[in-house]
Amino acid sequence: LESGGQIARRLSGGGAVYHDLGNLNFTFLMPRQDYDLPRQLGLILTAVRSLGVDANFSGRNDLEIAGRKFSGNAFCLKKERAMHHGTILFASDFGRLGQYLSPSVEKMRAKGVSSVHARVVNLNKYAPGLNQEQLIDALCAAFRAVYDAPPPQYVDTQQAAPAALYQKYSAWEWRLG
Repeated sequence: LESGGQIARRLSGGGAVYHDLGNLNFTFLMPRQDYDLPRQLGLILTAVRSLGVDANFSGRNDLEIAGRKFSGNAFCLKKERAMHHGTILFASDFGRLGQYLSPSVEKMRAKGVSSVHARVVNLNKYAPGLNQEQLIDALCAAFRAVYDAPPPQYVDTQQAAPAALYQKYSAWEWRLG
């Protein structure tokens, strides 16, 4: 894009998502029989609530604070595997978010919302002084508690992705073609 943004396409499909250094992304990968969306979203809520933020589920599988979305989620279910991933708006730049995610005037009129800004919120508005490292620690602690799991292992994603997969998912044919 002219303004320096990049376009990517998710395996899970769904609507557009904005990513910047002020949002945190997560993914649950598991055998299909272990997929449990309320448990997975509950884990995110457990972490956020442990930080003193009163967050809730919405009817669209989003997570909200005071009626404003801070986490959107997408899913990909295959015969034997399941993936659930999402974003957590922590300190995103809403000016740029609005620039990249501009819904049609008709959609905005039908929804009765005057701007994207009115529908989303950053976690740091409700947890002043909270940094991303603290949020990550809270998410890891909630994961260990909910799944009775050992501490996480971190993977260098720059080294972990096979070149063929990188080529496939970064190609114009996948993203736009």
